[in-house]
Amino acid sequence: MIMVTGANGQLASLTLQELADRKVPALAGSRTPSDGQRHLDFDDPTSLDLTGVSTLVLVSAGYAEDDQVITRHRALLDAAVRDGVAHVIYTSLTGAGDHLGFALAHRVTEDLVKASGLGWAILRNGLYAELFGALLTWTPHGLESAFGDGALSAVARADLAAAAAVVAAHPTAHTDKTYDLVGDPITAGDVAERLNITHRTIGLGAYRARLLADDALLPFQPPMLASIATSVRHGLLSNSSPDLVQLLDRPLTDALTVAADTAAAMRPGAH
Repeated sequence: MIMVTGANGQLASLTLQELADRKVPALAGSRTPSDGQRHLDFDDPTSLDLTGVSTLVLVSAGYAEDDQVITRHRALLDAAVRDGVAHVIYTSLTGAGDHLGFALAHRVTEDLVKASGLGWAILRNGLYAELFGALLTWTPHGLESAFGDGALSAVARADLAAAAAVVAAHPTAHTDKTYDLVGDPITAGDVAERLNITHRTIGLGAYRARLLADDALLPFQPPMLASIATSVRHGLLSNSSPDLVQLLDRPLTDALTVAADTAAAMRPGAH
């Protein structure tokens, strides 16, 4: 049986839907389970029951500081070894993202996965096209960001979910493989052009100050978001790879359309 963790999150829920569409049985694990889901709280090792699971899709529990994320992942991998899981598939971060503020937890987890003794596959996911669109700020004059003219090899979340489902459905075919799953490069200017508006670039200092003043952000988030902005701005996330197209065996979802649709939905008065 396949288990997908973080079942109520966006990537995991799409992965479960992909598996269902392919008629591949899968179990959902969640800290807040609904009917038919298994309770799985990474912060409570006594809740980590993986009995009957042969393939574990470990969707990164990255919404925290590095030490907490790594502790969570280590606890789940320990449970996987204890309960006889055969394969683990980890949703990581594109190889071009080593300098990002949230890369460390991913790379440490990759090492833990490889040292676990389980069959493994690493899905190094590019940044979501949805995230890129959401990080653009609306002003009375159009869109604003700290991305400059830099490009991001953004990828639709649904394509990453489909890739996870492909690998989970046939784990032995992907054992000991690392895939870099990115899309075609897009810029903030491309999104603005698609929406027939202008894009204005602000400095990284102004962007960081705006993030630090946002009470809705957790302490680890401003440096994380600033690292995305400077990485895109300076061309470090425009890498390419054939891996995603080859796994899906179809053209990718148009990342520019996804980013533009996300930005448009966030426009004041859009709803």
